[in-house]
Amino acid sequence: MSDVIFTAKATATNGREGHVKSDDGLIDLELVNPASNNNDKKGSNPEQLFAAGYAACYDGALNLVASKQDLKIDSETIAEVSFMKDESDGGFKIGVTLTIEIEGVNPEEAEDLAEKAHQVCPYSKATRGNIEVKLNPQVV
Repeated sequence: MSDVIFTAKATATNGREGHVKSDDGLIDLELVNPASNNNDKKGSNPEQLFAAGYAACYDGALNLVASKQDLKIDSETIAEVSFMKDESDGGFKIGVTLTIEIEGVNPEEAEDLAEKAHQVCPYSKATRGNIEVKLNPQVV
């Protein structure tokens, strides 16, 4: 591995109907499979956790790219992570739509910033070529 800056650690037990907890205890959640019939139980799921991480990471990359271009923006990134059937192997896969709301730029600049952020975001790098990620930049 390259020079590690920090490492996040979380432990999951019993899969989609189990529990996940970070080593520092900040994340401590019951897991519920939204596709199951057990909708009485409250909890999170891997897609929701991935969406939260991707939204935060991408929005950080977006602001980094903007600052390097001396652009002052306000932004909000909404990550929608879909759990889908995978026709290729009969299993499952995920897909992501990132809605990127940017204030302080014109539509062309928003499009450029969104694409540049997608090139540098660690989550985008990790998923590139593995899952479909749609970018939906919007000027607000």
